[in-house]
Amino acid sequence: MSKRIHILNCPIDALTMEETLEQINDAIISRNHIQHVVVNAAKIVMMQKDKNLAEAIEGSDIINVDGQAVVWASKLLKQPLPERVAGIDLMSKLVEMSHKKGYRIFFLGARQDVIQKVIAKYRAQYGDSIIAGYKDGYFSKSEEHAVVEEISKSNADILFVAIPSPQKELFLNQYSQHLGVPFIMGVGGSFDVISGQIKRAPLWMQKYGMEWFFRLIQEPRKMWKRYLFTNISFILLLLRHMIKKGTM
Repeated sequence: MSKRIHILNCPIDALTMEETLEQINDAIISRNHIQHVVVNAAKIVMMQKDKNLAEAIEGSDIINVDGQAVVWASKLLKQPLPERVAGIDLMSKLVEMSHKKGYRIFFLGARQDVIQKVIAKYRAQYGDSIIAGYKDGYFSKSEEHAVVEEISKSNADILFVAIPSPQKELFLNQYSQHLGVPFIMGVGGSFDVISGQIKRAPLWMQKYGMEWFFRLIQEPRKMWKRYLFTNISFILLLLRHMIKKGTM
């Protein structure tokens, strides 16, 4: 069992990538249900005001850190996390694991053209055997039950959900027990990257926590408000917490 720390009231599991993969594999083998979520600075800021999002994250079985800024914050707060476990990297490793072990994956989210490119890429790389099913993320509230039923009937071992936050977390929190999938994971914008719609930052930018800036360059109109306000808010919240605890 991993050690769970708290940063700005957000629980995070102190797990490495390999430890995370091991827990997921054990859950699939035993058919135990695990709901997974990743957190970054933006999501932690959102949690401060969105009670439903906070409850959905707190109720998850594995909470990995997907933001380098949060790893740095953990060190400042004397609760060092072992490493960043980026959602897209974990997803890629789980796809590879599924190919090796015969697991099947359902892909949910993004636009129809994007998810079709993701499926085509994985079929070309690994064959049809890992694909349990797929559906785009543009469905209404009234269609949710039909989507849940489709996933349940697919007999998938893994479900990847590429829907924006907080909708993704709220959807999974509401329906996770009805999906019949051992491992459920929200993957944010990973489908856009895998499909080639968006480029991922170079490794050196990932290392120095600059992925947000690379994304901002690609989609300035869409992302500038999110990154400007959430990054500043995260820093201010962290400073306020450290002053209150007398760690500055």
